[in-house]
Amino acid sequence: MLSRNVRSSLKRISAAVPKGSGLRVSGSMARSVRGFLSVNAAPTMPLRGVQGIQFRRFASHTVKVPEMAESITEGTLSAYTKNVGDYVNLDETIATIETDKIDVEVNASVAGTITELLVEVEETVEVGQDLVKIEEGEAPAASEAPKEESKEAAPKEESKKEEPKKEAPKKEEPKKETPKKEAPKESKKDSKSEASTFTHFSRNEERVKMNRMRLRIAERLKESQNTAASLTTFNEVDMSNLMEMRKLYKDELLDKTGIKLGFMGAFAKASTLAAKEIPAVNASIENNDTLVFRDYTDISIAVATPKGLVTPIVRNAESLSILDIEKEISNLGKKARDGKLTLEDMTGGTFTISNGGVFGSLYGTPIINMPQTAVLGLHGVKERPVTVNGQVVSRPMMYLALTYDHRVLDGREAVTFLKTVKELIEDPRKMLLLQ
Repeated sequence: MLSRNVRSSLKRISAAVPKGSGLRVSGSMARSVRGFLSVNAAPTMPLRGVQGIQFRRFASHTVKVPEMAESITEGTLSAYTKNVGDYVNLDETIATIETDKIDVEVNASVAGTITELLVEVEETVEVGQDLVKIEEGEAPAASEAPKEESKEAAPKEESKKEEPKKEAPKKEEPKKETPKKEAPKESKKDSKSEASTFTHFSRNEERVKMNRMRLRIAERLKESQNTAASLTTFNEVDMSNLMEMRKLYKDELLDKTGIKLGFMGAFAKASTLAAKEIPAVNASIENNDTLVFRDYTDISIAVATPKGLVTPIVRNAESLSILDIEKEISNLGKKARDGKLTLEDMTGGTFTISNGGVFGSLYGTPIINMPQTAVLGLHGVKERPVTVNGQVVSRPMMYLALTYDHRVLDGREAVTFLKTVKELIEDPRKMLLLQ
């Protein structure tokens, strides 16, 4: 049913149509007018005939900086993925905001055409700030005019190409070549003098502002250095049995499960089993006077990204198998490289493993990821001569490093933990017995 105002408006439109013109107000037109009035009429103006109605053709929407996390209130606009004049679909990414922890994507709240970018790239933005204006509407239809023009232009070009074939070109008599004058040779004295006046050394300098993630990493590392009573203990592990196990089963497991077997899963599992013997490794200090012990192990895996080192977390690693841990590490590593990590992926770790060996590191001292108590550092596998049963043999060896907070862990506990990890890696079958 049409409302009284719409019926009145239609009567006025019908009265304005000239008689004998053949035009009439149909039912479909009435429904269209009703829908158009309900959406586009200004609610504050009374409907006093057609002339009294206010219409707006399109609605303009402003996309604001979204909520990022409880502890994050601002960030830096790193890039726009769309420009003014581009059409965007609902929930399509239009910008990226860089924070000190994660990158946040800004999505379109409506489908339409971008009319204005309100913030410049590299500017600081706050939650709720206006970012982009979008004019709501459907995608513009592609014009067929250029196609028709190209079709018409094609025969013209072909006719131009065929014209030279009608008349054969006349042969011109060969012209006598005049001897070219040789350019005056530069004297050797001039070249030597020029070479002596210029140097071939570069002394350029480039200054690049640190991104928010790098600034946050620097802040946390310095906090760790200033707060924890850090001490590092070392050991070495024979990787022969683990490498043999990996060699025997990696292809079969890859075909059956799609999981690529590496070393990180085994070291993570060994660390969770060793932490059951030495619970203080998995503890932390709260409020400077309280020790928090946990019966679960959330392992932070250090992953290098173009923006800096991040530590996504494998939750409840003590309850996962080696393959499950490898799968989770692979998923987190891919998310880190693609910049898709969320704040939940990096919050709440209880122990960290850092593998510098993938970059060729032979020896190093990792730094504690506060407020954790310890971090295990893995290094490169190198063939070295070692003594086995009184004989010197060549074995693939890896140095292990455990940096720990001496406020929580004593030397005896730290050394025992690292020795337990070493024994489990040298004989991986023991991990099945200690599940």
